[in-house]
Amino acid sequence: MSAIAFYAATIIVYGAVDSMACLALNVQFGFAGLSNFGFIIFQAGGAYVAAILSMGPWQKSNNGFQQYVLGWHLVWPLPWIGAAIFGGLLALPFVFLVGKRLRGDFAAVGLLVSAVLLNQLVNNFVPLFNGAAGISIVPAPFSGKWNPQGLGYQFAYGGVAVVLCVLVYFLLRRMTESPYGRSLRAMRDNDVVADALGKNVRVQRTSMLILGGMIAGLSGAILVGFINLWAPGAWGYAETIVLFAAVIVGGAGNHKGAVLGAILVPLGFEEITRFLPPIGSPSLVPALEWVAIGLLIILFLWFRPNGVLPEKRRLLSSVIGRVPVEAVSGDDAETSINIGSVDEFNFQSVLKTAPVAIDHHAILTTELLTKSFNGVTVVSDVSVTIEQGRLTGMIGPNGAGKSTTLAMLAGTLPATSGKIFYEGRDITHLPSFKRAQLGVVRTFQLASEFKKLTVLENLVCAIPRQSGDSFRGSVRGRRYWGAEDKANIERAEEILEGFGLAQYADAYAGGLSGGQRRLVEIMRALLAEPKVLLLDEPMAGVHANLARKIGNHLTKLCDGGMTIVMVEHELSITDEFCDPVIVLAEGRVLAQGTMAELRANSEVVEAYLVG
Repeated sequence: MSAIAFYAATIIVYGAVDSMACLALNVQFGFAGLSNFGFIIFQAGGAYVAAILSMGPWQKSNNGFQQYVLGWHLVWPLPWIGAAIFGGLLALPFVFLVGKRLRGDFAAVGLLVSAVLLNQLVNNFVPLFNGAAGISIVPAPFSGKWNPQGLGYQFAYGGVAVVLCVLVYFLLRRMTESPYGRSLRAMRDNDVVADALGKNVRVQRTSMLILGGMIAGLSGAILVGFINLWAPGAWGYAETIVLFAAVIVGGAGNHKGAVLGAILVPLGFEEITRFLPPIGSPSLVPALEWVAIGLLIILFLWFRPNGVLPEKRRLLSSVIGRVPVEAVSGDDAETSINIGSVDEFNFQSVLKTAPVAIDHHAILTTELLTKSFNGVTVVSDVSVTIEQGRLTGMIGPNGAGKSTTLAMLAGTLPATSGKIFYEGRDITHLPSFKRAQLGVVRTFQLASEFKKLTVLENLVCAIPRQSGDSFRGSVRGRRYWGAEDKANIERAEEILEGFGLAQYADAYAGGLSGGQRRLVEIMRALLAEPKVLLLDEPMAGVHANLARKIGNHLTKLCDGGMTIVMVEHELSITDEFCDPVIVLAEGRVLAQGTMAELRANSEVVEAYLVG
């Protein structure tokens, strides 16, 4: 019976450690979209720091038979706190891997390679890490007062581990259920769009990498204090794959799923193999365990990619009991949209914009703006002036450089040369999110909704200056940001009502039809409170009747003082709503004026209007 009790205590500790690790990886991968294949580095680093902070100087400890640094012999919980801090600090050198230069799959590979290289360093550098032998005889917390091998001590240790795991769970849930968590999921779905809406995705990635590293370091400290041993071979890069398997099986983006995955995969698989009879060579069963984990990942990705407990849908709608209505595709979906009356819809009230004096001054200008890709120039010496309060069109044949010019104005593409001025200020080198915060907001040529967020979440996410849209604000809790968030949701619902999509408020945006997604993108950009709105083919794939309704809305916005630049292929829309119109051809400005003036221009007719 005592053997079973000791085994149960061990299972409790390992379960808490694995759950903490999976929770940390899930908040990075499932919520923030960080494929951190170097995750095990942070757990191993925390375990090492906890070990050396618990031990005395190596020259005096056990006759100096092993080498390590520090050896401060700190009392509990200081080694665990040190491990968590080190896990966070260890994340800082990897920040550039998850920045704008290297993200997505490239960051995953970079972190994986880093894990392999660091493992090799640890295994071969004796003065600092004692090489492959690792560090043994790590003292357990309070080992001088209680017997670490006693059953009561082990259950108490497991209890502390479980309490810390529960605290981590509620901390992460508090954070991810806030406006900040909404922004993290938006970044996960489309980081370029999130950046263009004013989200500092680099800071968000850094925060999640540091937070996950701290939790991983703490979990490593708990484990090393229990097993009294730190060996680099136990923290190979393959262990990260096991944790990823747990997150995938349990359900990425779901905290309960992460805990379930931890119980099923790293804990369950390891324990099941202990009860298997000897088969062939001693290394066969461990090898088969890896094969089983690989098959498990493949099967879940194929048959149940969202895991056992999928990410839950967040229902923000104030209409209690509303069942999420999924959109239908095709022309019926477009013609069924009934945009509210332009005369009745108060944009200034909903968008929180003060009346603006319209004087048509130059609000956005470019000087010799040029963009080249690998030596090929696609935009050359573009100098244009965008006047405040006007709906300026931008037309031209395919490949003329219209979308590229718009992207440079918004900052999502850096200019190769030239200057961009906004309200007289040089913003050429200003990042996209800062331009959005100043009021220069763009939409995209291709559908760019946050697919795994509801329509209402897409809109609320764009509203700037939310008190709960930061890590600090999120952990302060719903009492701090709840009232403001409710008001923001009401604003988003009002604009949804005006655009005729209120019934889809709690539907996933990725399931909408093409025209509906265009509307969501426009509404989302409007809620970002732009002064200059850059629209990249907003009418593409939209029914003609709906396109005219959108055009009427845009005209009313300009009447209220907003400036809009619209890239558009449909000349009838440009003719009806845009004045002036800029024509680009082969990356250069061909002409500028009203559509009537452009039709009288032989160069424009030959280059574009004939087609």
